[in-house]
Amino acid sequence: MSEKKKIMFTVRKPPHGTIYVYEGLEVKLIMAAYDADISVVFMDDGVLALKAGQNTKELGIKGFEATYGALVDYEISQVYADRQSMEERGMTEDDLLVIGEDEDTEEPIRPQVIDSSEIAAMMAEQHNILPF
Repeated sequence: MSEKKKIMFTVRKPPHGTIYVYEGLEVKLIMAAYDADISVVFMDDGVLALKAGQNTKELGIKGFEATYGALVDYEISQVYADRQSMEERGMTEDDLLVIGEDEDTEEPIRPQVIDSSEIAAMMAEQHNILPF
């Protein structure tokens, strides 16, 4: 039996102003249908996509925060945020949106905040890295 493909998505763009983050989200959900080990790392301005409570009404666009709230439902639970990127943008772990709910405890699940050295180690283990 062959090893599961490890696919990492990196999100570096801000959530609004381009289509990259939204399109990347759609690709992640599509890829979840395949038997792959999927992880997602938000870094640089990409961490802004994880900020809870965004109001896009004045931008005249539909927000997609609720879709991120379904990642765990699609069995994408390896979701990470770069600690340095968050700190540079004044974000804390309390600012992160909920990406799902623990089936056993019903506790909310948020992205895990990790350091760049951990991200680099994970990247080295991937079969494919898809940037968005």
